[in-house]
Amino acid sequence: MREQLRALGRMGLFLLRILGSIRPGHGLFRDTAVQVYSIGARSVSIVAVGGAFVGLVLALQGYRTLTTFGAGSSLGTLLGLTLFRELGPVLAAILFCGRAGSAMAAELGLMRATDQITALSMMAIDPVRKVVAPRFLAGVISLPLLTMVFCAFAILGGWIQAVLVLGLDSGFYWGSLQQSIDLVDDFGQAVVKSLFFGVATTLIATHAGYHAPPTIEGTSVATTQSVVMGSLMVLFLTFILTATLY
Repeated sequence: MREQLRALGRMGLFLLRILGSIRPGHGLFRDTAVQVYSIGARSVSIVAVGGAFVGLVLALQGYRTLTTFGAGSSLGTLLGLTLFRELGPVLAAILFCGRAGSAMAAELGLMRATDQITALSMMAIDPVRKVVAPRFLAGVISLPLLTMVFCAFAILGGWIQAVLVLGLDSGFYWGSLQQSIDLVDDFGQAVVKSLFFGVATTLIATHAGYHAPPTIEGTSVATTQSVVMGSLMVLFLTFILTATLY
């Protein structure tokens, strides 16, 4: 337990170091834009496909359950509330950990193993500001956008399953979805959760990669830790945030 508290403290100090190194400038903006493309844009495909299949499954299972109680027309409500309040931010963050988090940890771990981070320090360049801060900002910016992509494709997948396969009236689907989703309580909650998840998962990935032992094995362990610890942190935070927001 004591060692876990030490690790949490080191991660908190690392977050303060990242925040202290963020100074507006053309270099930071350019590097962050490059990382947004690498971390966010290149993750759109896996997030969209994942969201579509989640929507298909939710519509199939939800329709069968709702028709038991004569409420099949409320399928849009079920999908919208489930996705925006819980599944959308959580599953998008877990996919983000598997794709972007592991990539960040591997890149920083290889930079440590090949002495690139040491070389930056010897040239009087802050490696945290140069290589960590842009990735951190890109992760925090990208995950809320990826969450919206996930929810959009999940709703579209649910519509395909409900209307084209199960025969539900399209007006019932979109009407119940529109009436049940609140901009602040539901959409806003998804944005807030994804922001917290973005901070946590990106911090864990960059911390694991930046402090990885300078060996191939160390990089491998850091990559694994970033995915495992990031996913567990997402599940922990969603419980805390749901209990707090409700």
